[in-house]
Amino acid sequence: MNIILSDKELYKSFLPLTYTRSVADYRVGILTIREKWKTLTGVEPGIITEPYLQNKYSYSITPNSILVQANVIPNQNFISSLKNLKEAALTKNGKVIAYTLSTKNIDIIPENHIEYNQDLTIIQSNTDVFSLNGQMIAEDYNIICSGRKSAKLSSTNTVFGKHPIFVEDGCFVECVTINTNDGPVYIGTNAKIMEGSHIRGPFAICENSEIKMGAKIYGSTTIGPGCKVGGEINNSVFFAFSNKAHDGFLGNAVIGEWCNIGADSNNSNLKNNYAIVKLWDYESERFKNTGLQFCGLMMGDHSKCAINTMFNTGTVIGVSANIFGSGFPRNFIPSFSWGGHAGLSEYKLNTAFDVMEKVMMRRNIELTQIDKDIFEHIFEQTSVYRKF
Repeated sequence: MNIILSDKELYKSFLPLTYTRSVADYRVGILTIREKWKTLTGVEPGIITEPYLQNKYSYSITPNSILVQANVIPNQNFISSLKNLKEAALTKNGKVIAYTLSTKNIDIIPENHIEYNQDLTIIQSNTDVFSLNGQMIAEDYNIICSGRKSAKLSSTNTVFGKHPIFVEDGCFVECVTINTNDGPVYIGTNAKIMEGSHIRGPFAICENSEIKMGAKIYGSTTIGPGCKVGGEINNSVFFAFSNKAHDGFLGNAVIGEWCNIGADSNNSNLKNNYAIVKLWDYESERFKNTGLQFCGLMMGDHSKCAINTMFNTGTVIGVSANIFGSGFPRNFIPSFSWGGHAGLSEYKLNTAFDVMEKVMMRRNIELTQIDKDIFEHIFEQTSVYRKF
């Protein structure tokens, strides 16, 4: 079985985080969607995405290929159904979510449709990343930790609660309070949780990430690989390599890669009139009702904010924005913006590249020409929003 994950008709619904990645690389729970597929099937899935992003990904169409929407979260029952799928399409609530490929034309959907009636999680928007994160942490925990033995925690820690905790090798966890009453806790390889921190499950910290002294982290939160976080965090997801290393509150948020949130910065996740939150929607180019009372910050890759930045409820920040100054910035900040409440100007591409290279080299990761080509495309694509 050759699984190909497709972003077809998904890209605009998940901006600004899909400017730089396929939906398959969304981290929901402990693993990314692509990692979930690989863990459950033992095979790396192919990925079809936007033309300007395709150089980051690969796929091959073989006689046993099955195309699946990239926002579908796999489980064993669904994978079993795919194995038995012959010249047909699977639907969920009447919408096609997977189908066999009889030719190399990925747009040809078989006429035979079969409704999938079992439970299946499909993320529909960026807010689903934090809304479903607790459930996904629990499911990923069972996938990753089943049949394995956890490393031992130091006796300096206080652990209590009814759900399990799993610790990978090479971790530093000392003088930490861990409460698993509401969900499991997963601590990845070489992760560091410094003394005085308080953790509530469901919670995951991935490999080589760090929690600073005295942090307060509520469920359902995931700290992706290579991140450094501190202060107060509630129901938020960091994809990878992003920092919020100091005090300040972050809640109901999704933070992309290579972001930096300055010391004492805060986001509001609840309007003072308790109204349902609206978020900027790239597809309709207007603010759209989320149906959520709690919704904080969506931040695209390589965006940063200075110390003491204050974000309003339901703020969307594009790629490579640099935000600073007093007062509340606007609720939608376009990609490659420079400034804040007092006004925005364009963040020049060459200057942005210079910063990206310096930030990534600190983690011994190179900004490749493929990366530069992608960001140049985004810069041109998003210029329509930068009419300052």
